[in-house]
Amino acid sequence: MEIKILGPGCPNCQTLAKRTEEAVKNLGVDASITKVSEYDDLLKYGILRTPGIVINEKLVLSGRVPSVAEITTLITNALMETEDTSK
Repeated sequence: MEIKILGPGCPNCQTLAKRTEEAVKNLGVDASITKVSEYDDLLKYGILRTPGIVINEKLVLSGRVPSVAEITTLITNALMETEDTSK
């Protein structure tokens, strides 16, 4: 699983990255987490407000910092979508 944190590196982006790392750790999933901060790269995802989360190249959230529980749900949903497409 590939997770990207979108944003310029502001405090909200840093909080989102930490919460995402915590959610991944809690779930025990194999995921790489990268930060995307270049403006041109952010535009590729169609994000209008940062911070944002991209899971497996799909923008799943933008414009706010969700709780660890909500991030866990986003990751779980992405895992279920991956399983559905592999059948």
